[in-house]
Amino acid sequence: MASPDSTAWPVRLLRHPPKALLFFAFAFAVMADPVSSVAYAIEAALRALNGHLDLLLPTMGLVIGIIALVTLNYWQLVRAFPQGGGSPEAAGTAFGEGWTFLPIGALVVDFALTIAISIAAASSAVIDYIPAVASARIPLALALLVAVAALTWFGHGGRLIFAVMTCLFILAAIAVLALGWVSPHEAHGAAPITGSASPALVAVILAFPVAMALATGTEAPATSIAQLAQLDDRGRARFGRGTLGATVAIVGVLTMGLTALAVHLHVGIPGADNTQIGNLAEGAAGRGGLFAFFQLSSGLLLLAAAASSFQAGPGLLKALAHGRAEGQPGLLHEALGRTNKHHTPVAAVGVYTAIAAAIILAAGGQEQELVLVYAVAVFVSFLAGLLAMASFSRRRGAHLLYATNLLGAVVVAFTLIVNTTRGYPLLSLAGTVLVAAFLHWRWVKAGRPRGIERVEREAEGG
Repeated sequence: MASPDSTAWPVRLLRHPPKALLFFAFAFAVMADPVSSVAYAIEAALRALNGHLDLLLPTMGLVIGIIALVTLNYWQLVRAFPQGGGSPEAAGTAFGEGWTFLPIGALVVDFALTIAISIAAASSAVIDYIPAVASARIPLALALLVAVAALTWFGHGGRLIFAVMTCLFILAAIAVLALGWVSPHEAHGAAPITGSASPALVAVILAFPVAMALATGTEAPATSIAQLAQLDDRGRARFGRGTLGATVAIVGVLTMGLTALAVHLHVGIPGADNTQIGNLAEGAAGRGGLFAFFQLSSGLLLLAAAASSFQAGPGLLKALAHGRAEGQPGLLHEALGRTNKHHTPVAAVGVYTAIAAAIILAAGGQEQELVLVYAVAVFVSFLAGLLAMASFSRRRGAHLLYATNLLGAVVVAFTLIVNTTRGYPLLSLAGTVLVAAFLHWRWVKAGRPRGIERVEREAEGG
């Protein structure tokens, strides 16, 4: 007969997991977004380069270098705000509470775009594996969107599942890389060239901002550590920094490895119903079991990234709908703050579902159309955070950190400028400004309640 202690240990393990397991669940769940971006960011860069594979490696190398620079700045931000404030709290603390709304507006828009592009990319992974369903791209994407939205009904208990999905994709990518370099199934012929890429340096400089979609999710550890209520400030900072370091290392290795393999196997711009990363897996392994596993794991990871934003976005709306003090109205309608028994803000999930559906319809279910507007809103949040950290460094007289913060801000600003000159990304920027302006207006109308800069911390903390 089992003792009470032996029967209770699984429950105790779930309620009080060892720190190693907790870090695994936290870190690999949080990095689902940037790791999943590998599925479409490399192809986006190649399309911006008009198919010139010879320029793909330096372009993606530049992208990874910039992500490392932004990560270094967020490393500082985690230390300054170990309770999980992120860019909104940093901007509000550095420049005044009113500036909190610009990064908040950016995050509200970015979560909607992340859901839409992740769902669209997951649909493309399915179509790449089952070409017969290509004609149903939009219905497939909308069905996946509704399915992921429905799963949020059960709350935030999927962190470990997200972590497992991230690991499955990493394992699949490692297997594809190993087989592709050692014994590839086949190398493609001459990759299609769709336009000029001369001079090469200019082509790379103009192409890398599109591929900076890979950087989305970089800010997640800085805000998500608010979920770790069982840790003290030092513990949360260590988890946040560890996750930042692990993310840039894993995303960097996967990106550069898959990029180099694409160049080696001459995997260029794919056809209408294929993806470059799918063609890469097929070139390395054929359309057998490994190809199926790779497509399945990438699709599931993309859905996990969408689910993560389905938690973060509605959670932010819920926090904005709550008052700063007892009896005080929030900045949004109270219905957005109501939750079910699993603490899910159902109305807010509905809002994000409707917005993401509209985005998917507008893009025809094509993730490569959405990449062009993706790396804009979140870069507004990056810029606010970097400028705030520069302000803190200057006040402390930390000249090297100040220079690093400013360099990061300049690079992020350049990325924003180049992307917005492409036309459609202005819609993302306009959405960010409109949301920020509306929330600021509501804040002023409510009497400028104190503590608004902590809203992201409150959203992540539940």
